[in-house]
Amino acid sequence: MSNGAQIRRTLVAGLGVSALAVVAGCGSDGSAQSDGGDVVLEFSQWWEPELPDGYFRGLMDQFEEENPGITVELLSGPYASTKEQVVAGAAAGTMSDVVGLDGAWVNDFAGQGSIADLSAVMEEVGYDTSNLASEVQVDGSTYMIPVVNFVYPMFTNDDLLAAAGVDGPPQTRGEFADAAEKISALDESTHGWVLPLSLEAPNGVQNDVMSWVWASGGSMLSDGQPALTGNPDVADGAQFVKDLWDAGVVAPGAFTMKEQDKVEEFTNGRVGMMIDSLAHVNTLRDSNPDLSFSVSALPAEDGYTGERGIPYASWGIGIAENSEHKAEAFKLIEFLMSEGPNADLSEAAHAFPGNTESVPDFVEGDEVFSAAFEIYQDGYPANEFVGLPVAEQLMRDLGEEFQKALDGQQTVDEALAAAQEKWEAKF
Repeated sequence: MSNGAQIRRTLVAGLGVSALAVVAGCGSDGSAQSDGGDVVLEFSQWWEPELPDGYFRGLMDQFEEENPGITVELLSGPYASTKEQVVAGAAAGTMSDVVGLDGAWVNDFAGQGSIADLSAVMEEVGYDTSNLASEVQVDGSTYMIPVVNFVYPMFTNDDLLAAAGVDGPPQTRGEFADAAEKISALDESTHGWVLPLSLEAPNGVQNDVMSWVWASGGSMLSDGQPALTGNPDVADGAQFVKDLWDAGVVAPGAFTMKEQDKVEEFTNGRVGMMIDSLAHVNTLRDSNPDLSFSVSALPAEDGYTGERGIPYASWGIGIAENSEHKAEAFKLIEFLMSEGPNADLSEAAHAFPGNTESVPDFVEGDEVFSAAFEIYQDGYPANEFVGLPVAEQLMRDLGEEFQKALDGQQTVDEALAAAQEKWEAKF
C-alpha cells in the first residue's frame, strides 16, 4: 500500500480513460498573435468571478509587466459554463492556451490528448518542481498542477464537546468514537457525527468515507488500479464508519444528505463533529455568530504516527495541447506558482498555496485558519479520486454499495467487492 510519504506530491496515477462525447464547435486554436508580434495567451477559468473584483486582472497585469511581449486574455465564467467551454474546446481542438482544471476532468482530457504533458514541458524548460505541494498525474506524467487548495479538516463544536466531557478534538479513531458516543448521549436531537451519502451528489464518499483511509496514510489504489479488496487500510476505514453507524452516533438522513445539509446540521448545533471544507469557516461564523468551533487533523488509526492525508479540492492549471505557445503558457504557470504571487492568490481565495514556501497572510491573524494551515503543512493533500476516469461515478458506485452495508443488506467486505467489480469495468 502507498503511504503518506509516497503519495505526498503525486496525487493520482490514473490509468483508465473514458471517452468524452464529441462536441461540435468552431473557434480559434486557443492562442493568438497580436499585430505587433507579441504572444497573446488565452486563459479560461472560473476563478476570476470567485475572487474580489479586479483582483485577478491585476495579477495578470503584474505578470505582463514582468514578461514583456506576453499578453493574457482572461476567459472567465462560472464553474459550470467554464466546464462546458473547456469540454467543447477539448473535443474541437480549440482549447485556450492555459486552462483552469478540475482534477475530475484530467484523466479524460489526457487520454483524449487535449491537454499537454507538463512533465515534458517542465523538463524542457528546466523547471524545479521541489516547491510544488502536489502534481496530478496520469500514467506517470503530470497534466495538472494545483495552484491553490481548499482543504477539508475535522470541525468540532467546542461547546458540545465540553458538555459531553470531552477534552479537546479527538486525535485517533478510538477517541473519535468515544467522543461521538458521549455527544450523542447528551439528548435525542444531538449526534456525534454527520455523514452525507447522497447518491445524487456522491462526494461524501470522497470527503467523509475514504478520508478516514487517507488520514492514516492508506490508499484505495495499487499501481493506479482499484484496490478496494484485499486492502486492510480500506477495509478498516470502511468498517470504522460502519461501526459508528451501528453505534447510533451518525445524524439521521445520511442516505439523502448532501454537503450543504451537513453544514446546516453543524451550524445549528445538532452535531458535534464533521469533515468539511475550510471555505465554510466564514459561512459558519456568519450563520451562527455564537457557534464556538475548532478545526483539527482527521483522526488517524490508533497507533499511527506517519503523515496524515487531508482531503482537498483545487483550482488546477494546465496547458492545451493545441496551443502554439506552450513555453509562454508555462511562464504564466511558473508565475502563478512562484512564492509571492501564489501566497497572494491564496490570500485572496482564502485557500492554501500550491507552493510549499508560500504563506498567505490570512493564516497568521485567525486562530482557525492558522490551525488549519499547520495541519496542511504537517500532512499532505489527499484525494485519490482526482485524475481518475469518471470520478464522480466511481464515488456513486461505492456509495451505493456502502449504503447497502450500512443498511444491513450486505457486509462491508461484500460492499467493497461489489464496488471493486464496478470500478474495474471503468478503468
